[in-house]
Amino acid sequence: MVGREGGYVVPADPPNAVGGLMKKGGGSRSWILMENSGKEVVLDVDKYAIMHRVQIHARDLRILDPLLSYPSTILGRERAIVLNLEHIKAIITSEEVLLRDPHDDNVVPVVEDLRRRLRPVNGNQEVNGDGKEMALHNDVDTGEEDDSPFEFRALEVALEAICSYLSARTIELETAVYPALDMLTSKISSRNLDRVRKLKSQMTRLTARVQKVRDELEQLLDDDDDMADLYLSRKLVSASPVSGSGAASWFIASPTIGSKISKASRASIATVRGDENDVEELEMLLEAYFMQIDGTFNKLTTLREYIDNTEDYINIQLDNHRNQLIQLELFLSAGTVCLSIYSLIAGIFGMNIPYTWNSDHGFMFKWVITEHLIANCLFGYQIYF
Repeated sequence: MVGREGGYVVPADPPNAVGGLMKKGGGSRSWILMENSGKEVVLDVDKYAIMHRVQIHARDLRILDPLLSYPSTILGRERAIVLNLEHIKAIITSEEVLLRDPHDDNVVPVVEDLRRRLRPVNGNQEVNGDGKEMALHNDVDTGEEDDSPFEFRALEVALEAICSYLSARTIELETAVYPALDMLTSKISSRNLDRVRKLKSQMTRLTARVQKVRDELEQLLDDDDDMADLYLSRKLVSASPVSGSGAASWFIASPTIGSKISKASRASIATVRGDENDVEELEMLLEAYFMQIDGTFNKLTTLREYIDNTEDYINIQLDNHRNQLIQLELFLSAGTVCLSIYSLIAGIFGMNIPYTWNSDHGFMFKWVITEHLIANCLFGYQIYF
């Protein structure tokens, strides 16, 4: 197990130095711990060690279990934020981030973004071969990073990652759905229908996932108390700014609350002294990503409407073909009835029964046949047109 500090790989403490926290069993999972100082450590610990570290209940940690199907959730607790957003399962405190399954293909970009966005200002330098320091160029404005608490920066990375991920899945679905619908419109076949059916199922599942994230953000924005619970640095400074009580130590290098209050935590003292219920900063952050996820949801809604309109068009075409078949069947039935009249007349005249009108009246047969032929033509014309 190794960690990173200031861009260098540093060895982590051995298992016997951390009180046996590296032992297997007990539902151990792979986690990556990233501190506000820039150090990161990959750990394989059980749920009890996590609960003891961040002081959360088992029911909160159960939300992060990948074997259980829990909806997207953002929970604010006394000392941590429990984050379950699709594949992003993390616990955020005022000093560190715990991210589950860091080697997952979908989580690796999140880890890289956290490294880039949570790197401290004094850690943005590296030493070249001549011993001179070189500044690392980051895409993120470090001045803005210092103005926000550490937990908000970590939360922003998670929200940005999940919104971008769902938006990318929506774009992929759009590029597949529109050509499939156009092909189905031009040619109705079992293959095209089955393809559209599968795409519609994917769209339904993706819409449900997007709506869960959207509803969670909307619920947070509607409740100021829930947003206030996410201000961990404010609660930390307000409760005990220099006390180290309640902070569990995993390894020797782990900072205590008294020795490592982040710059963002110290910057929030003014807010604590002013208005503890002020949630404007977090509200602006959540509103930005709520608008983004709402735009993704609107895209899926538009896509569903397009699919529904295509289904209506296909149903109209099928109804038209069905009506043509019914009309043809009716025409054939009418023709059958007309021909049966000729059979009836032929049967009557073919009977070996003496009729008085049958003698010296040969024109009678021709007159009856001609009359019925004209009547059948008029009847068929009326039915067909």
